[in-house]
Amino acid sequence: MSTKLLRPLLNNKRAMRTASRMWCATYSTSSTDSPVRVQYVSVNAPSFADAELTDTPPADGSGSIAIVTLNRLKAKNSISRQLLDDLHTAVTRDYAGQGTRALILRSAAPDIFCAGADLKERKTFTQDDTRAFLAKLNHTLDLLETQAVPTIAAIDGVALGGGLELALAADFRVLGPSAVVGLPETRLAIIPGAGGTYRLPRLVGTSRALDLVLTGRRVGAAEALQLGVASRALVNSGESADEGAWALAREIGAGGPVALVAAKQAVRGAAPAWEAGMYARVVNTEDKFEALAAFAEKRKPVFKGR
Repeated sequence: MSTKLLRPLLNNKRAMRTASRMWCATYSTSSTDSPVRVQYVSVNAPSFADAELTDTPPADGSGSIAIVTLNRLKAKNSISRQLLDDLHTAVTRDYAGQGTRALILRSAAPDIFCAGADLKERKTFTQDDTRAFLAKLNHTLDLLETQAVPTIAAIDGVALGGGLELALAADFRVLGPSAVVGLPETRLAIIPGAGGTYRLPRLVGTSRALDLVLTGRRVGAAEALQLGVASRALVNSGESADEGAWALAREIGAGGPVALVAAKQAVRGAAPAWEAGMYARVVNTEDKFEALAAFAEKRKPVFKGR
């Protein structure tokens, strides 16, 4: 769909939401059979509906938001070997070095984020296959968690088992009205094996994590927000998780690129030494002096990432 056809709709809030969903559907579909696709949107795009996706970051270095889309729709984005290989490749990119301000992990379908492991494929695994698969899955999620740029999982529909564990490795989880999340592994006589048993307690505490892990129950967006699983929940807004994640990414992207990376590292490090080291890194940057000048001149700062 041409973005020119969308612009007349932007003055009407309801029409804008519809337009953004149409945009999402139009640009989500990959031209290849790859189950994971990486694209970029300029951080300066005026709206979610008006943004244009490209396969490479903006050449002018003005900043971008990376969009990593799960696109294995016939299998509900279940994590197969191929999807895992592609996801691993996607999270090893140097997004900060490309001028990317934030990364959104999303699904090409509005009713499913990720159903977890591909159980049909898993049936064919030997014990060695299973060990190798889990090792790579855990390494991939570790890479996502330690990405230099802030990461956001946009969850519309179901995120179960490994699908929720994938989202837990992101810095933020934005849940749409239809989102349902859970760790049902104990009902399959196993346990979460991709970080769920330690990332979830960090977010919600031991007791609440045990509730979700031992019962295997599913929770909607409102309860997920109450528990602390969700960072934001768009329960009554009528917006999709994609729209909410886009708004959060643009909000984050307004900050200085060097400061964003340093702040994330400091928070993840969670220690005075980390904070002191990261502060020393940003205190004399060009971006810092530009921010001070912009404040004095009552204008918007132009950050260059240095």
